[in-house]
Amino acid sequence: MVDFVGLGVLLLLTLLFGFLLKRAWGSRNAILKWVGLVLMGLLTLLFAVVFVTALVGTIRLNGNFNASHPVSNITVAGTPEQVARGEQLVTTCTGCHGTDGGFPLKGNNFEGMGPPLGTLWSANLTPAGNVKDWSDGEIVRAIREGVHKSGRSLIFMPSGTYRNFADEDAQAIVAALRKQAPVGQPPPATNLNVLGAVFNQLIPFVMAVQPPITQAQPRPPIGANVEYGKYLVNAVGCADCHGANFGGGTPATAGLGPPVGPPLRDIGKRYTEEQFVNVFRKGVNAGGTELSPMMPWKEYGGFGDDEFKAVYLYLSSLTGK
Repeated sequence: MVDFVGLGVLLLLTLLFGFLLKRAWGSRNAILKWVGLVLMGLLTLLFAVVFVTALVGTIRLNGNFNASHPVSNITVAGTPEQVARGEQLVTTCTGCHGTDGGFPLKGNNFEGMGPPLGTLWSANLTPAGNVKDWSDGEIVRAIREGVHKSGRSLIFMPSGTYRNFADEDAQAIVAALRKQAPVGQPPPATNLNVLGAVFNQLIPFVMAVQPPITQAQPRPPIGANVEYGKYLVNAVGCADCHGANFGGGTPATAGLGPPVGPPLRDIGKRYTEEQFVNVFRKGVNAGGTELSPMMPWKEYGGFGDDEFKAVYLYLSSLTGK
C-alpha cells in the first residue's frame, strides 16, 4: 500500500520550491527577493510537511502486527445455536458490507463517497469473498483487533467498538458468516494513495488496529437486564455518536468523524419501552416521526426483544449529565 508516484510528486515539489527559494535569496531586486522568499518559503514548508506526513502515514499503513497480535487457535463449531446468535449480531455489519444496507454481505466500493483516498472497498464477508481462506481465529482477530490476515491494520473497521464483543459472540459472528450463501467474489485490495496516507495521520480511526486481547472476555447473561444492556451498547458502539457518557455527541474536528447523536441518558423519561423498541423496529422517534437518516436503526434488525429491552433498561438507569 505504497503510492510511489504520489510520494515522488510531493518530494519533487518540495525540492522545486526549495530551489526557487534559494534563487529568490540570491535576487538583487529587493521586492522580488522578499516576495519570493515569503511565497517560496511557505510553499516549500507546505509541501515538505505534506510529504513527511504522507511518508509517515504510509509507513504506519504498511506496518505488520502479526508478531504483536498472535492469532488464537480456535475452531468455531458452527452449531445451530451459534449461527442463530451470530445472525442476531451480524446485521450490525450490513451498513458497510451489505447490499443497500442489507444482505448479502458482499462488500461495497467506497470510492467516490468522500475524498479520493484510493482503492477502498469493504470486504466480501460471504464464503465466496475475502475471508474464505481465513482461519476462525484470524476472523475473530480482525473483528476485535482490526488486523488483516496479512498482518497490516484494517482500514475504517470499527474494531475499537467491536473489541467489546465477548468471546462467544465473536465466535457466533464467525459461525453466521460461514453459514451465508457464497455471493460474488473478493473485491480489489485496499490501496490508499498519498491523500489516504495523510488522512491516516489526521484521523485516528483510519487504521483499525487495537491492542491485542489477551484475556477471556465473558458475556453477561442474556435477558432484559441492565448488565446485558450495558454490554450491548458498548459492543455496537452507541457512544460513538451519542457521546462517551451518552450525554450527546460532539462535532468532530473539521467534521471528520461520526454524526452527532442526541443524548440517551434518562431515556426512560422521554420514551416508553414500546416507543424505544419502535425506534429500531420502525425507524420512528417517540413522536412517531421518521428518524434522521444518519441513525442506522436497520443495522440492529437482528436484535430481539430482550436486546432492546436490556438497552432501554441500561440507558434508563443513567442519570445526570
